[in-house]
Amino acid sequence: MSTFTSELEPELVGGGGARSGDGTPAPTRAHRLRWAILGVLALAQLMVVLDATIVNIALPHAQADLGFDNSSRQWIITAYALAFGSLLLLGGRLTDLWGRKRSLIIGLAGFAVTSAIGGAAVSFEMLVIARAGQGVFGALLAPAALALLTTTFTDSSERGRAFGIFGAIAGGGGALGLLLGGMLTEWADWRWCLYVNLAIAAIAMVGAVIFLDDTRSEHRPKLDLPGVLTVTIGLFAVVYGFANAETAGWSDWATIAWLVVGAAVLAVFIWLQSRVSHALLPLRVILDRTRGGSYLVVFIAGIGMFGIFLFLTYYLQQNLEFTPIKTGLAFLPMIGVLIVVSTLATAVMLPRFGPRWMAAAGMMIAAGGMVWLAQLTSTSAYTADVLPGLLVIGFGLGLSMAPAMQGAVSGVSSDDAGVASATVNTMQQVGGSVGTALLSTIAASAATAFTADHASMAPAQLAADAAVNSYTTAFWWAAAIFAVGGVLAGVVMRSGRLPDTPEGAVSMAH
Repeated sequence: MSTFTSELEPELVGGGGARSGDGTPAPTRAHRLRWAILGVLALAQLMVVLDATIVNIALPHAQADLGFDNSSRQWIITAYALAFGSLLLLGGRLTDLWGRKRSLIIGLAGFAVTSAIGGAAVSFEMLVIARAGQGVFGALLAPAALALLTTTFTDSSERGRAFGIFGAIAGGGGALGLLLGGMLTEWADWRWCLYVNLAIAAIAMVGAVIFLDDTRSEHRPKLDLPGVLTVTIGLFAVVYGFANAETAGWSDWATIAWLVVGAAVLAVFIWLQSRVSHALLPLRVILDRTRGGSYLVVFIAGIGMFGIFLFLTYYLQQNLEFTPIKTGLAFLPMIGVLIVVSTLATAVMLPRFGPRWMAAAGMMIAAGGMVWLAQLTSTSAYTADVLPGLLVIGFGLGLSMAPAMQGAVSGVSSDDAGVASATVNTMQQVGGSVGTALLSTIAASAATAFTADHASMAPAQLAADAAVNSYTTAFWWAAAIFAVGGVLAGVVMRSGRLPDTPEGAVSMAH
């Protein structure tokens, strides 16, 4: 083990070198409180994931209240995605610079304030600005939470259970957001979809102040300003380009221009990262096969999951005539399976076999669940036709997401924990943006083609069948995307168990 790694061990496992009576390292305060810390971090992660979907069901009510048109509605979602996705790597590096506890508290406080502003919005512009503000502070909050999880749980068996819970929240939080959004919209007011963050943030902040120690590495990296500038512009352009494709189409000149500019600037960013001494995203973080494959799995899962949440929500409400609350409840079985499988898989299987085949098998199983949903018709029933597919998808995501999230931060040094954690969230967020635009465009094209081919049908039946055809087409594409993710996980990721403790920079460079 390198000297650099040895210098980091007191922070990670030894608490400054204190020893117990038998000469072994005395447990740190963070280790003793680790499960309470997990509760704090789970709340923080839940708040970030919830806000990607919680306002979806509330949008029609917000639109009626504030008086904006359908073409503007997507910006309530896109503003959050743009700020969050484009600033995550910067947030991860700021976490390394400022310290993880401080970054978490700042992120929680800022998220609560901007949520309060959004809840009190009196205009469309005020709501969009508040949603962008949520994304800014979420970009600091999310990597701080995952970095704290990485450095709090150093025992391999306990880390598996912790990442199982954390991965379940990352995978199922979007569906919980739909349920909570439906409940708050139907029982209270759409504004409570934003106000609820004040309660969550307050509990998490109290826990952070009480339970967390403000530890940081002695070897804090400098901020890579050219890297910050290029990755922020590049990710913004890519996310904006996909968001524009959802409304204007893939042939629109603005869509093409934004995507080309984004790809070019990100290429410049990668080039810079290979040549600067204090890189924003050191290439050693992503060039490791296990971490690189894990990032791919999280990215592809983000694309496919939107095929579940977005189009199945439409199907349940428009075809099965579910209420907002009933729609959210319909996703609960999937969340339950996901939580159980991810927790057991990471605690029992991951320490023995590593993440490679778990992630590959999980993605393939999720693809099978999407194929099941692709068989839906306008006369299908929830129990017989929707529920089995959801259960299979929950099993597959539980088997793949939590191991991938743990694999994505395995073996990184303390200095790189924040940026490695941010990269996980970046992959999930950008994947979700890509999935929303890609699958929405495919679904719209399928509906148009079906309508043209069945013009002789009765108008009401034609509209219903065209909508279902658009959803099932998206499900087929999501199944293919999950299957590609399974293949990539099997090919790219390295076999074997994950390292038990973070490595140093020297040993990680290979």
